[in-house]
Amino acid sequence: MDIVVFQERGSGELKVKGVHSYGDGMTITRTVSIDEFLPDFIEDPEEFIAADFSADLVLNYLKHPDLVDYLITLCEKKGITVVSPGKKGGGFTPFTCCGLGRNKKLGLYGEKFGVPEYKVVLQGDRIKEIEVIRGAPCGATWDALQEYIGCLVEDVLTRLPRQVQYFCSADPSGFDPVSGKSPVHFAGYFHIAALKKAIEEAR
Repeated sequence: MDIVVFQERGSGELKVKGVHSYGDGMTITRTVSIDEFLPDFIEDPEEFIAADFSADLVLNYLKHPDLVDYLITLCEKKGITVVSPGKKGGGFTPFTCCGLGRNKKLGLYGEKFGVPEYKVVLQGDRIKEIEVIRGAPCGATWDALQEYIGCLVEDVLTRLPRQVQYFCSADPSGFDPVSGKSPVHFAGYFHIAALKKAIEEAR
């Protein structure tokens, strides 16, 4: 699966690293980085985003609304699926990267990345093994588990959300006006819900 990434001032670096580390069968063929100062209004977004790209999937980590809108429209014209976490518009727009649901249009990316899924093996009240089936492209799902093998289930359920939030690359200032929660809070919620489900299935 060929993926093209668009980012602004390094906004997608951790996700690119995560795809390289955990995205078997996926190749980031191109990363378009926009690092210069941008005006409040961009009249000609094509000056920043060339249309000469092709991919199975585009990951949109741009921040400027004019560039975001232009890229989504361009991908729609090209028939390329686009994921734009935290944005509005066409394509897939989860509030957080780890809030992406499953969809056939997402191909291998959607099978590996999105709403977390674990497989847990218990030994009494302790966690013997944890396998990540699906997780956040920033790598937080995998990184947060390193110290929990052999720990009490109760302790892991308490500590995991904080650990995920520590590794999470989402903007903590991007509060949702309805819930009052930031993307980092949602990341913790998604992960703890996934772990609870895996523990229930293991029992």
